[in-house]
Amino acid sequence: MGLVALDLPAPAQLRGRWAAFAAVCAARKWGSMCHAEGRVWHFDDAGGNWLKLHHLDEGRAVLTGNDHEYSETYYGPAAEEFGEEETDLLAGAPDWWRPVVQQTLDAEDYVGFVYGFDGADGWKRAEYSVDDGFRSVGLPALSLEETRESIAVFTRNAPGLNGAAPPQAAVDALIAADGDVTEDHVIAVIGKGGWDPAAGAAAARKFLAF
Repeated sequence: MGLVALDLPAPAQLRGRWAAFAAVCAARKWGSMCHAEGRVWHFDDAGGNWLKLHHLDEGRAVLTGNDHEYSETYYGPAAEEFGEEETDLLAGAPDWWRPVVQQTLDAEDYVGFVYGFDGADGWKRAEYSVDDGFRSVGLPALSLEETRESIAVFTRNAPGLNGAAPPQAAVDALIAADGDVTEDHVIAVIGKGGWDPAAGAAAARKFLAF
């Protein structure tokens, strides 16, 4: 059984959007839901659904995650615990996917999807027909439009905006900074007062490690 090619942005394309949303979250003191930590980029929806992008050597990456409501794949311990047929998320996968998955299982997290990225070959996953829950987790960085919309939603109550929407040009500049974010970038989006632009800029710059 072969792997299935996926039409997803490369990690380099995801970085600016992911970092921009992380900046807004951190400025609001919600940084735990979207952040970079070493070689890992994290996102969750604050409702128990999550994903992590693990950067490996040679430009490779593995993305794992789970949606406890919509992941119909049951891998490893989850299949046994819930009495469901197992979906082999590593069927046909190269060996370098496996340590990341094992790390997740060792942390006693369920795994609903595993995607691997290998340079010119792009993103791939094992072959299966059930919904793995990846889309329902809601990673904003998958598109420019989703990132813009999520930033607008998360800044709606920013004291510095006085009820206004963040300026579109400022949001686009925050994304275009590609992780190289300054306090001024963040202030332009959230306004002055109430939130912490320094924390936002610091959170975004952690995405520059890879």
